[in-house]
Amino acid sequence: MDNAKNMSIAALICGILGIVGSFIPVVQYFTLILAILGIVFGVKGRKMAADNEKGLATAGLVLGIIGTAFAAIGVICVVCAAGIFAAAGMAA
Repeated sequence: MDNAKNMSIAALICGILGIVGSFIPVVQYFTLILAILGIVFGVKGRKMAADNEKGLATAGLVLGIIGTAFAAIGVICVVCAAGIFAAAGMAA
């Protein structure tokens, strides 16, 4: 059971760092990976935990999903902005 708790804590930490880092422009590329790891650790933690100990893993899973969504939206915005700037540079 101790391993399940460690997975749950890792999921929570990765999920929190994924959300916080998704708002920082250059760091969002690295925190996207952390948020995905939060999802993976959250699922593994939920599978290994007992029925009454799944709360921490669920929180890490949810935070990982939210962090992944925020970071993915940020990356998409950066790619679109780069495309706009490139098109504007070629038109001038």
